[in-house]
Amino acid sequence: MTSLSATIQGVFNKADCVENANKSAAARKKGCTKQLQPGGAAGGCAFDGAKIALQPFTDVAHLVHGPIACEGNSWDNRGSASSGSDLWRRSFTTDMQEIDIVFGGEKRLYKAIREIIRKYDPPAIFVYQTCVPAMIGDDIDAVCKIATAKCGRPVIPVNAPGFVGSKNLGNKLAGEALLRYVIGTQEPDYTTLYDINLIGEYNLSGEFWQVKPLLDELGIRVLSCISGDGRYRDVACSHRARAAMMVCSKSLINVASKMKERYGIPFFEGSFYGIQDSSESLREIARMLIERGAPAELMERTELTVAREEAKARAAIAFFKPRFAGKKVLLVTGGVKSWSVVAALQEAGLEIVGTSVKKSTMKDKERIQKLMGHDAHMIEDLTPREMSKMLKEAKADIMLSGGKSQFVALKTATPWLDINQERCHAYMGYLGIVRLMEEIDKALYNPIWDQLRKPAPWDDADVAWKAKSLAQVDVATVDIDPSLERVEKARCDKRAFRCQNLDLGVTKESVVTLGSTTVDDIAEHAGAPDICGASERAIAGMTADLPTSTQEAAE
Repeated sequence: MTSLSATIQGVFNKADCVENANKSAAARKKGCTKQLQPGGAAGGCAFDGAKIALQPFTDVAHLVHGPIACEGNSWDNRGSASSGSDLWRRSFTTDMQEIDIVFGGEKRLYKAIREIIRKYDPPAIFVYQTCVPAMIGDDIDAVCKIATAKCGRPVIPVNAPGFVGSKNLGNKLAGEALLRYVIGTQEPDYTTLYDINLIGEYNLSGEFWQVKPLLDELGIRVLSCISGDGRYRDVACSHRARAAMMVCSKSLINVASKMKERYGIPFFEGSFYGIQDSSESLREIARMLIERGAPAELMERTELTVAREEAKARAAIAFFKPRFAGKKVLLVTGGVKSWSVVAALQEAGLEIVGTSVKKSTMKDKERIQKLMGHDAHMIEDLTPREMSKMLKEAKADIMLSGGKSQFVALKTATPWLDINQERCHAYMGYLGIVRLMEEIDKALYNPIWDQLRKPAPWDDADVAWKAKSLAQVDVATVDIDPSLERVEKARCDKRAFRCQNLDLGVTKESVVTLGSTTVDDIAEHAGAPDICGASERAIAGMTADLPTSTQEAAE
């Protein structure tokens, strides 16, 4: 069995998961091994998932071994923020060409590693395997091992070529690389009884910075954040933490479970989305640290902080509750947000008509049922057609989702708000829930939606372009002669006047103003000696309707 195949099987073999609890010893040892399904990379390949999980390490050089398109498609695909180095924002790739496919790309990879170290001097380099070098047999493990020895710098191979599976599998393969090559390789300068790890937290839009001040106030030190705004040395020392919080269990649960197995670090799955979940997570962190030796007064200080922050957040949210009364939300996301955002929305008085659970675990679904009741509408796979139907039938007033679903909402003229990794606003913690309500309020009451919902002029049968055109003609004619019969007659007269030598306007002026009663008088006034027979007949009809008195003429 190849090393990559063994790693993938090890990722699936979660012998301590809930599903395996009631199995036999043999079955429990086998774990949850399953075959990879064709098309599993359609929503994002394994390489993409590995890059997403590790790129937020800010001081590390991320080198993609493969064609340049792989780096182009994966760069900056998450809005993670950094408080320090911006090296992670640089794009490094070996840019494999056709000749490298024939002769191999290992020498090109080694030269790229040496050049990065010479120019940027990073504390470590992550090398990502992609489909093309994996298929031609490039051994990045061997190249990284040689580069580490010769350059005196950790060079970490991340074996996650895109064809091996989905983005979620890539997250876990990135975690396996950390467990194998990084975690436990260094020692921290000092440790405290308040050290914790945050796993599966990516600091999207800088949202973790809304929570970290509370932890600092309580004296709780984040020894390592894997991987938002993270540093290589921090994750290398993370095995000395006293407890851990699993923020997104769908992505890096293997890291948390194996650190518990190897280093005895207990963990729990929590969320900082919403008032209630933020408070419960702070309490659980305090409780676990107390169990590991921290003073009991930590819980008292935590309760005081929680009470203060909850009061401030609820006072701010109270403004939105009347505006959100009766408003319904369709939540199309997954993972931790499938239940953590539900709690946040319910606190503001919004009704959840459905939530997507495509990327959610069994524990996520259990939390959803606890929050929404047994009648909770959990959607396994909501297709664009079904999504559009729900919105058109007005089952939701707003949709919260990722960027890929926004066009379905826009086509149905439904307000939409981005809550996935591409978002521009931070929604975590007590400050974040208030910001989320502000953005929902802006989206719901934006006047553009009323304009978009109005029928287009060409779709309104009552104001069709033909009817509008005829109405304008009739109005113009009525202004000349208010009698409908005379209007019709005037239109007929206009059709009768085809004579090139006689103008209809001049003829009317001669008849009405000058009182001309004969064809000769009209022809003399118009300066047209030759008048055709059709015009003569039209003039005769016009003079027959002349007013009989000055008063009638005035009318």
